[in-house]
Order: sequence, then structure tokens, then C-alpha cells
Amino acid sequence: MGIFNRVKTIVMADLHELLDKVEDPIILLNQYMRELDEQVEKAKETLGHQLYLEKRHELLVAEASGVVAKRTRQAELAVEKGEDTIARMALQEKLQQEAKLKLYQEQHEAMKQQTLALREQIDTLLEKYNELSNRRLVLISRAHAAKAQQQLQKVVASFSTDNALKGFRRVEDYVQQLEAQASAASYFIPSAPTVNLEVQEAVERELALLKESK
Repeated sequence: MGIFNRVKTIVMADLHELLDKVEDPIILLNQYMRELDEQVEKAKETLGHQLYLEKRHELLVAEASGVVAKRTRQAELAVEKGEDTIARMALQEKLQQEAKLKLYQEQHEAMKQQTLALREQIDTLLEKYNELSNRRLVLISRAHAAKAQQQLQKVVASFSTDNALKGFRRVEDYVQQLEAQASAASYFIPSAPTVNLEVQEAVERELALLKESK
């Protein structure tokens, strides 16, 4: 394990220990995401450097290939003109460039394989980054919802209906007393005299007789 990995392991261990101690572990999610952001940035830099090297070797291959073709043509022209010395010099450089070309081609192929492997690692890293980023949002949302519910429960628990119930009971007793007093007062109201129809008819007859006698 390299020094970077050992330091990272120690830091992560300390971070997990701190996570167990803090009252609100949600605040450490930002720290985790910052670490992932740093890894993503390093991956981008590494890929950029890798693509540069791959492109550089591609140019070396093209350059060496061009020199080989050029020296081959020069050797052919020298042979046609009977200039063997020039032909030998051209062929010698051609062989040297062919050796370089083979080396460059091998290195370029290795570079492409390394780039492919690096891209796969970065894809995995980005997939994990997106997954954890989404989980962070979900966890924060759930935490906020849970805290809001706790606050609501505290508010509900603080409600007291005792005073209201006592007040309603007092008003109810007062109304019952008023109703009882009204009912009792009705017994003391004098009732209208009962009218006897026979007596009233007799009175009317007597009254009529008195009027006739006048």
C-alpha cells in the first residue's frame, strides 16, 4: 500500500470515528462529497495526461512511418542512379527508423489499452459518484422530514386542553343554573282564572233580564 493510500485510510478511519461521535452525522455528508469531488478531479487530470501521451505516441508513429517511407524512396532513387553510398545511408536510417517505428507502435498500442482501462475506471467512479450524490439528497431529505415530524410532535405534545375543558364545564354549569332558575320562577307566576262556561252563560242571561226590565 502506497503512502497516499495509507494516509487516506487513516483519514477515513478518523472520519468514521468522528461520525460515531457527532450528534448530527448528516453534516459529514458534504465532507464525503468533497472527497469524491477531489477524486473525480484527479481522474479528469489523469485522463487528460493519458490522452496527451497517447496522442504524442500517435504523432511519433506517424513521424517515424513518414521517415521510413521517405528513406525507402531515397534508397530506390539512389540505386536507380548507381549511387550505392547514398543508398546505403538511406537504408541504414530506414532500418533505424523502422526499429523506432516498431517501438512507437508498441507503446502507442499499450497507451490505448491503458486509456481504455482508465476510462472504465472513471466510468465506475462517476457511476458511484452519481449514486452517492443521489443517496446524499435522499438522506438529507429524509433527515429534514424526520426533524420536522419531531418538531411537530413536540408542538402537539405541548398542547393542553385542561383549561379549555374546565372553562366549558364552568359555562355549562352556569347555563344549567340559568335554566333551573327560569324553571323555578315559572312556579310563582299567577295562573289565569279558570273560565266556567255555564256560569258565564247564566251571567249573560241575568244581564239580559236586567236590561229588559228597565
